Amino acid sequence: MELTTRHSRPVTLLLVEDDPAHAELITTNLRKGGIHNEIVHLMDGKQILDYLYYRDQYSERRKNSALLVLLDLNLPKIDGLEVLSTIKADPTLRTVPVIVLTSSENPEEIERCYNLGCNLFIPKPLEFENFASVMRELGLLMVASVVPRRE
Repeated sequence: MELTTRHSRPVTLLLVEDDPAHAELITTNLRKGGIHNEIVHLMDGKQILDYLYYRDQYSERRKNSALLVLLDLNLPKIDGLEVLSTIKADPTLRTVPVIVLTSSENPEEIERCYNLGCNLFIPKPLEFENFASVMRELGLLMVASVVPRRE
């Protein structure tokens, strides 16, 4: 099944993860959870902001009004908290759903992410099987969700 907006437009998932093994595990298990959408893997905070603002290598990318961000917090160049803050402070981006996927379970960090506007905070389990299971369940949750259309 494909994740869509309420107007049946397909959603592009932006996976912001600097660890290629984690990115592969997330992608594989989202697919097992029923997600068949395009997944764009971005390696750092600068890349996601360049993608969202059509800069540098993404200046010619296809315009897509339906996005969902899966965001790690521990990123090179620009950290995930700054990325989250930038997205949610921008009137043209603030409706883009952001799901934080990170290894932290620090209550202050979780609260900070929600205060900045994240839609969901999911700690990455350390054990492989638990991590895979959580990603499959996230896929099932996303299939049942409606993503707002970015104007």
